[in-house]
Amino acid sequence: MTAKVDVLVVGGGNAALCAALMAREAGASVLMLESAPPEWRGGNSMHTRNLRCMHEAPQDVLTDAYPEEEYWQDLHKVTGGLTDEPLARLLIRESSVCRDWMRHHGVRFQGSLSGTLHLSRTNAFFLGGGKALVNAYYRSAQALGVEIRYQSPVQSLSLRDGVFEGVHCNGEFIAARTCVIASGGFESNLAWLREAWGPPADNFLIRGTRYNMGVVLRALLDAGADQIGDPTQCHAVAIDARAPKFDGGICTRVDCVSLGLVVNRDGVRFYDEGEDFWPKRYAIWGRLVAQQPDQIAFSIIDAKAAGRFMPPVFPGERAETLEALADQLGLPRAQVLATVEAFNQACRVGQFDHAVLDDCHTEGLEPPKTHWALPIDTPPYSGYALRPGITFTYLGVKVDADARVRFGGRASPNLFAAGEVMAGNVLGKGYLAGIGMTIGTAFGRIAGTEAARAALD
Repeated sequence: MTAKVDVLVVGGGNAALCAALMAREAGASVLMLESAPPEWRGGNSMHTRNLRCMHEAPQDVLTDAYPEEEYWQDLHKVTGGLTDEPLARLLIRESSVCRDWMRHHGVRFQGSLSGTLHLSRTNAFFLGGGKALVNAYYRSAQALGVEIRYQSPVQSLSLRDGVFEGVHCNGEFIAARTCVIASGGFESNLAWLREAWGPPADNFLIRGTRYNMGVVLRALLDAGADQIGDPTQCHAVAIDARAPKFDGGICTRVDCVSLGLVVNRDGVRFYDEGEDFWPKRYAIWGRLVAQQPDQIAFSIIDAKAAGRFMPPVFPGERAETLEALADQLGLPRAQVLATVEAFNQACRVGQFDHAVLDDCHTEGLEPPKTHWALPIDTPPYSGYALRPGITFTYLGVKVDADARVRFGGRASPNLFAAGEVMAGNVLGKGYLAGIGMTIGTAFGRIAGTEAARAALD
């Protein structure tokens, strides 16, 4: 058994690092347990690019304003109201005050990208991406004296009536006065995914880290922590079907969905590709593809879409005719031609503008395409096969405004949670681009501060 530390942080990604840094700055001794080896440290955070920030006026890399109420309405819309409003508003307000602290710990920001992302007003991008952010935080943590242990997965927790006592890790019992759980969801646990989704889960690709097995989450729920969220709800993106099983990251995402049409293996459309801006809708497409036969779909565009979306890492299939493209994608030629013809005839083209919710739409078509509906009629044609790419799951534990884990409706005096393991409090379903990092940053900072206060008191 090790000497008792003030604050034990279980996890090694953004939320864990924010908690460890805040606790150490408050004067607590901190031990952080990262299940991955050093080269894979950082969890899903190393695959990220930005966080969504509230701001009342232009700020360095952020344009215009993104006030609290607009942020809240965006979140409420994508979650369908499945969100805890007080916690959500706390998160939103925290997002407006974290970036100076992040810079102090070595994080650098760059100007937002233009084009289809529509994020220059709402999201601050990390210079060098999430890997650079994670590395900056680790350097700062080490300089401050945070003890970090790699390849240290927690096997079990010791809890008594909602009070944290310690963890079992690599054959050792580690005691601590307080603990912050920031160990992520269960998306890497293929058996648990299958338990939630059934056989379709066998066709899922895990866009994020392979180390989020959900062991600590399961231990918390088994110990009576109050559960939040649905095990089938997750950040699920349509990614290239050729992506690796784990750790494909952002570059495997296919962003041309809103510029063309999407069909299933039978050549039939199944959802409105132009429902809303891509950052508010890209994370529903993994779930939509998961609901299709064989969990596969195909995005089809023509030459008019060229240069209007972020190209994925793999080039798409390309052909001079729709017949040839259908053959290359393995789709029924006649049905694809019929689908495209019906779509083209339904298009009512106004003033195309991918930066706004324009007036290019379909009429008399089911499902409709609400915006950016242009006929697919200009060769060459391109197509991408899509699979569900799971980034992180929303099943988690309930927390209060101090990030304390709740047991039977009562807050634990010394156990806290941050990041994906409690994201379901804010994200009952749906997603807003960048809000995962905002959840980790906001509640990581809160959890670290409160854990240190509880330990030192």
